[in-house]
Amino acid sequence: MSRINRLPIFPLPGAILFPRSQLPLHIFEPRYREMVRDSIDGAGRIGMIQPHRLDDDNRAPLYSVGCVGEIVGIEELEDGRFNIVLLGINRFRYIRDVDADASYRCAEVDITAFDDEEPPALSLAERAEVEREARRLGDAMGLAVDWDAVSRLDDEMLVNAIAQVAPFDVGAKQALLEQERLAGRADLLVQLMQFHRAAVNGGSEIEQTIQ
Repeated sequence: MSRINRLPIFPLPGAILFPRSQLPLHIFEPRYREMVRDSIDGAGRIGMIQPHRLDDDNRAPLYSVGCVGEIVGIEELEDGRFNIVLLGINRFRYIRDVDADASYRCAEVDITAFDDEEPPALSLAERAEVEREARRLGDAMGLAVDWDAVSRLDDEMLVNAIAQVAPFDVGAKQALLEQERLAGRADLLVQLMQFHRAAVNGGSEIEQTIQ
């Protein structure tokens, strides 16, 4: 397998994808409709990566790490928009943009930069802490969550699913994506959930969380 691959890339702030996780996307911008059409006619893969700012000019600087997504579900709507589902394959390290005869961006990426084999399970204490803080954050935000279904997720799916949907800022989500190991991601996720819950409940709790 070649270390350097060329991929169409989708710079989308707040959207991260992990290996073995799924990400549903609604595609409506013309350049990304073109990207989806070209992808399904080709390898069926898209590089998801976050920009440092809104990518209105198609030139926003990108974070250094993203994830290859394989299109595993697609629905084309009558007006040309798409609903797609990406399955994370492996993380990559962004190298550079490359010229392409397309309205969307393409890049050279290093797809061997991370060891994304299935990770070992969390310890019972680590798993319990993630579930506990997720419940506390959900309660603080007034979310209706099927916690029985959540408890049946395996460790990797649990951590990555929360990381994908939690209302963290772009930098926090990127930090979660770049964690080398699942245990490190779980620990950072717990800290972020605690801090976000403190912010939701009022500033006085933030000082307690920091201490």
